[in-house]
Amino acid sequence: MTAPVVRFDAVAKTYPGPPPVHALHAADLTIERGEYVAVVGPSGSGKSTFLNLVGLLDRPSSGCYELDGINVGSLRESDRSAVRGRRVGFVFQSFHLLPYRSAVENVALAQLYTGPPGPERRQTALAVLDRVGLAHRAEALPTMLSGGERQRVAIARALANQPSLLLCDEPTGNLDSETAATVLALLDEVHAAGFTVIVITHDAEVAARSPRRITIRDGVLHG
Repeated sequence: MTAPVVRFDAVAKTYPGPPPVHALHAADLTIERGEYVAVVGPSGSGKSTFLNLVGLLDRPSSGCYELDGINVGSLRESDRSAVRGRRVGFVFQSFHLLPYRSAVENVALAQLYTGPPGPERRQTALAVLDRVGLAHRAEALPTMLSGGERQRVAIARALANQPSLLLCDEPTGNLDSETAATVLALLDEVHAAGFTVIVITHDAEVAARSPRRITIRDGVLHG
């Protein structure tokens, strides 16, 4: 039986005070392979804490988190970084592309510590750019790309290592509605291809596209 991509067992996060801040109360959660999940909630609800925990950018204060069946809480930081690089692809609202690197270079850099030698990294990067419809813009710098194109490059970069989980933080937050619809359609395609997708958003229209919705309010996870 295949392990879930994400499993929380009483996972909680508290930031020390005074007074201590309970950013995420003890939560149980299972996200199976191939699911498309939206995580919604108002500002300050705990969405960023959830993202940081799921994406191995932070450690829980208590509880057990398994990613792909791996108890990541027991790993050394270097091993956690390796798991994160291979198994989690990030897509952020602000793209986070290196401005003086071409689109293909930005995508290839995702494989720097986890992938094959340079020529093969470039070949993989070109293939993933083609997958998101940007093969013709491979040599363009981010400053030469539209917002939608930059986000598609960011999605290509996130997919370069064939991750178990695509973790998207407000992926349409900096886009107009028409461009946002194009990016969301691409995420639909990625999901249809078998990837597990989590989209963290405060936008009800974005959340409505996913088959499953999880709500966070005041640090409490519902769903």
